[in-house]
Amino acid sequence: MRSKTLLATVMAGALLTGLTVAGADATGRDDRVAQAFGATTRSTAWSQVARIPLRFPTYHPQGFALVGDLIFLSSVEVLEAPVPYPKPVDGYDRSPGRGIGHLFVMDRQGNLKKDILVGEGTAYHPGGIDYDGENVWVPAAEYRPNSRAIVYKVNPKTYQVTEQFRVNDHVGGVVRDRRTGLVHGVSWGSRTLFEWTASGKQLAAEANQSHLLDYQDCDYVSRSKQLCGGVTGLPTATGGSYELGGLALLDLKDHNRILHEIPFPAFSTAGHSVTRNPVAMEVDGKKLRLFTAPDDGEGATGTELLIYESPIS
Repeated sequence: MRSKTLLATVMAGALLTGLTVAGADATGRDDRVAQAFGATTRSTAWSQVARIPLRFPTYHPQGFALVGDLIFLSSVEVLEAPVPYPKPVDGYDRSPGRGIGHLFVMDRQGNLKKDILVGEGTAYHPGGIDYDGENVWVPAAEYRPNSRAIVYKVNPKTYQVTEQFRVNDHVGGVVRDRRTGLVHGVSWGSRTLFEWTASGKQLAAEANQSHLLDYQDCDYVSRSKQLCGGVTGLPTATGGSYELGGLALLDLKDHNRILHEIPFPAFSTAGHSVTRNPVAMEVDGKKLRLFTAPDDGEGATGTELLIYESPIS
């Protein structure tokens, strides 16, 4: 009975509180997500409260955006994987490959409501996404570094896709600052952090201050801050590899200065760090809740939506 109650609470969470970003900006105080995350430490206890099967092919999930009782999930369907070149060709280290960019809309029970296609030609790889209170912002890039990308906004009510601007680089994720209207993005491996106007005029391109994590997906969390999840691949003593996962809170108005970061030592059934790709957070009462979907799903059913909670003191 307790597990059913927990699951019902998770399903209704966004309707209860969600990301109260607009109100937080208006009052000059951080919203509850930023406050609660800022109080976490590497010793914070997280409990997995739900494993929800996504009942559709999810391919390679990339980013989450929570929009009321719906979850938007970006994903790349690879039809032909990029192949490394023996030596660079026209400045590229690999072929572009072929694929399809998806923006899935699902409910909190894992049911698909809409499959929105994004991208163009070889720019088929959606990245991390963000909801600014009006639209979901989605980048679609070539599946290789130092390439190109298109940044779209998608109306969550009509599902209309509108191209906003193009970038002469791989863009792996975007966030829109609700205070300034500026759009922030990350490059391949998030080694470069970008800042543009909403129409695409580049204002900054700076080196990432963090060498711990490659940010995979970020969300706006009030007062010009973004919360990012990511991983770093590390070698093991036996010749294998290990995914170090974590979360970080960055100050958008101060050159993405790191305000707080923690490791997140949880893994999926496939052995991936749960912060490997899509992440999203919300507060529900006295709980800080993390949504993740680290595994790929190629068959008739997709990956699992994994949900973790931690008590707020």
